[in-house]
Amino acid sequence: MKIEVFNKDSQVVGDIDFNVSEDNSSNGILLNRFVRTMLMNKRQGNASTKSRGEVSGGGKKPWKQKGTGRARAGSVRSPLFVGGGVIFGPKPKDYSLKMNKKEKRAAFLQAVTQRAANGGFVVIDDFNFESPKTKEAYEILQKFNIKKALVVLDNDMKNAYLSLRNIKGIEVKNINSLNVYDVLRFEKIIAPKSVIEKINRRITNE
Repeated sequence: MKIEVFNKDSQVVGDIDFNVSEDNSSNGILLNRFVRTMLMNKRQGNASTKSRGEVSGGGKKPWKQKGTGRARAGSVRSPLFVGGGVIFGPKPKDYSLKMNKKEKRAAFLQAVTQRAANGGFVVIDDFNFESPKTKEAYEILQKFNIKKALVVLDNDMKNAYLSLRNIKGIEVKNINSLNVYDVLRFEKIIAPKSVIEKINRRITNE
């Protein structure tokens, strides 16, 4: 698939080969699994409560068994008392899920193919800035009529990162940390040519 390449003035200056097919059909199973795995792995699972057997104190019977008119009680650490244990409360739990490399690669290919087929990639030939200029970066986005997008940058594009990071509706990611979840969250993905070339190599596993 070929994708148009623009300059900073939103003019077409060429195209670039993208190693994805034009068929964006997907049953979504792998995409769903990746997103679910990623979100579940973010859960810390640290919530914890004490049962009546773990709460300190309560060794003495609070009142005698009979004759008080009150219900019988054996410990003030019963879940019925304030300060007592918790019935069926949460305990630390490992929520992590696993997904092998081939599945992750296939899910990434499906996500990128789907976004490219829908015209979601905006490729800019030169996205470098001589110095951090948020105003200049904002004006470039205005020329493309983009209000919300993911910008994927290469490792050496520090000025571009500093220029874009404070713009509302724009999220900036490094190519090395780009994943399926990021691709699915944004309808528009802005990237320089060098990043598209790296995505191509990642797809072909070179």
